[in-house]
Amino acid sequence: MLDTQGEIKFSEYAVLYDMLIPADNKYRLIDELIDFSFIYDELKDKYCLDNGRKAANPIMLFKYLMIKVIDNLSDVDVVEHSRYDLSYKRFLGLMPEDDVIDPSLLTKFRRQRLKDVSLLDLLISKTVGIAIKKGIINSKSIIVDATHTISRANPISPIDVLKHRSRTLRNKIKEWDSHYENQMPSSNHNNTLKDELTNCEELIKFVSSDPMLFNNPAFKENINYLEEAIDDVRSHNSISHDKDAKTGHKSAETSFLGYKTHIAMTPERIITAATITTGEKADGKQLPSLLKKTEDNGVKVDTIIGDAAYSGRENLEIANKKEIAVVAKLNPVITQGHKTKTSAMDDMFSYNKDADRYVCPMGVLSAKGHEREYHNNKYHNKYHNKTLRYRWSYRKCTICKLRNECIGELASKSIEIRILSDEHKKQIEFQNSCEFRRLSKERYKIEAKNAELKNVHGYRRAESYGLSAMEMQGAMTLFVVNLKRIIKLTGK
Repeated sequence: MLDTQGEIKFSEYAVLYDMLIPADNKYRLIDELIDFSFIYDELKDKYCLDNGRKAANPIMLFKYLMIKVIDNLSDVDVVEHSRYDLSYKRFLGLMPEDDVIDPSLLTKFRRQRLKDVSLLDLLISKTVGIAIKKGIINSKSIIVDATHTISRANPISPIDVLKHRSRTLRNKIKEWDSHYENQMPSSNHNNTLKDELTNCEELIKFVSSDPMLFNNPAFKENINYLEEAIDDVRSHNSISHDKDAKTGHKSAETSFLGYKTHIAMTPERIITAATITTGEKADGKQLPSLLKKTEDNGVKVDTIIGDAAYSGRENLEIANKKEIAVVAKLNPVITQGHKTKTSAMDDMFSYNKDADRYVCPMGVLSAKGHEREYHNNKYHNKYHNKTLRYRWSYRKCTICKLRNECIGELASKSIEIRILSDEHKKQIEFQNSCEFRRLSKERYKIEAKNAELKNVHGYRRAESYGLSAMEMQGAMTLFVVNLKRIIKLTGK
């Protein structure tokens, strides 16, 4: 049962909040910035209003998830901290003497109440609305980029995971107090899963028997990680697998297993839209969605700033229709032209602009080029460019003394040149302008935002398994960083 009326609480200890929590405390500022009743309105249909046991306040549970992101805490730790941290209790709507929830409620809240809620779009829209109302967003530009998050699952063997997590825990304890080195169970040197599992369980048993270790916050996360790995192996004979995670590439040499968060952000560093995909998805394909979401959130856009991934012809065409400038460099293959090569001699062929023909090293002109569809891609679509094909006479190639070096066993020589579309020609001209170079300097801002997500809010690694869990993590994280930015810009 969900209480349909706001609960008014009175406590003789409430005065402690004003006495001990400063006015500039981050949680006080967030509470003053936003009315969280929209969470209640969004989730009330997921509760029974007049039957069953009284449910925990959804706003309070949502705020617990916010604190997790802000201070980068686990479910267990955020609840434990709220037991004695008055700033947490005030933010959660609890009185100083109130007891806290069981950590398992947070899991149920995520899985049962937030399921099927478009939380990502909802929370971003809420913060963008606040930013617009306060006059923070003055520009009409968005900066776009994607950041990757590695899966919680480990693509390595169970025994390696157990060794790594047990070793990490041992090292933490030894750094804290070197006397424990000889007291702890010795490391397992047998390369068998059974022996390593037994060794890890002995280590957990030892730590659990020592209150100085088991109750030490410095070791809590490492203990939980090791216990989780042991449980995975005992239950499934393997480490948990993330079936939704896909392999993406940061470069030709480096890859990752996980997810991508595609972000649109104003130069004021307010995130206006986001989509979360599996790791293999192309960045540029997400631009139309990011643009639409940004505009739906009330932000007018006349400029899009990004890297070369966003300069595809489809994106340029959409932007041109909306009279939006795209500050993204074209692929060098497009700007520098493309010529199919069949031999090392191809660089010796030159174009005669007056004749509109190519000239071979022997001085022979090709036939006039004719257009044809460019099919050098298995995914043929309407955005493929055409090519001009220049061919030499079979008869002339047959008697040429450079035939073997030039074409080998081919019947005759041909060269294909990619024809630039009108969109590409326009973009090349814009790309060479001073305005393009000036606007390009804004792109560093979104790279700094990605660094903040990872280094401050734990976005480098997924908290749970599956795309839906990643979307929830992304929603809470982006919501928090937007609120922090609004608070900073308003000068509170």
